[in-house]
Amino acid sequence: MSVAGAKTAIGVRMSEGPEATYRRYLESGDWRLQKCAGCRRFVHFPRVLCPHCGADTLTWAQPTGFGRVYSVTVVHPPSGSEAPYNVSLVDLDEGVRLMSTIIGIGDRSPRIGERVRARFVDAPHGEGKLLVFETVEQP
Repeated sequence: MSVAGAKTAIGVRMSEGPEATYRRYLESGDWRLQKCAGCRRFVHFPRVLCPHCGADTLTWAQPTGFGRVYSVTVVHPPSGSEAPYNVSLVDLDEGVRLMSTIIGIGDRSPRIGERVRARFVDAPHGEGKLLVFETVEQP
């Protein structure tokens, strides 16, 4: 890998593995995705080789954070112990799909195709940051 052993802006050594690097970025509130220097495509989940062209020149780039809801499941916890919540797949404008939740929509379910934007919120019990999505106006 062309950046093996190099330090990133947050002081993480690439040699610790791409998944650990991704998690460190998230924990610091600085969301990054891998991008292949060979084919210029974004990659997710973090890995060592580009799944599109096989290159080992994956770098870390900041995505726009915009995308569209691809799929939604609403979870209803048993016995009313918690409020229902959604688990959503979001297709980012960069061409990768993430699993998260859509916040700020009240009791309604997210709509397939709805435009969303990523943001960080504090995780429960002081466990760091969570990457979630909120709806935005359609362009």
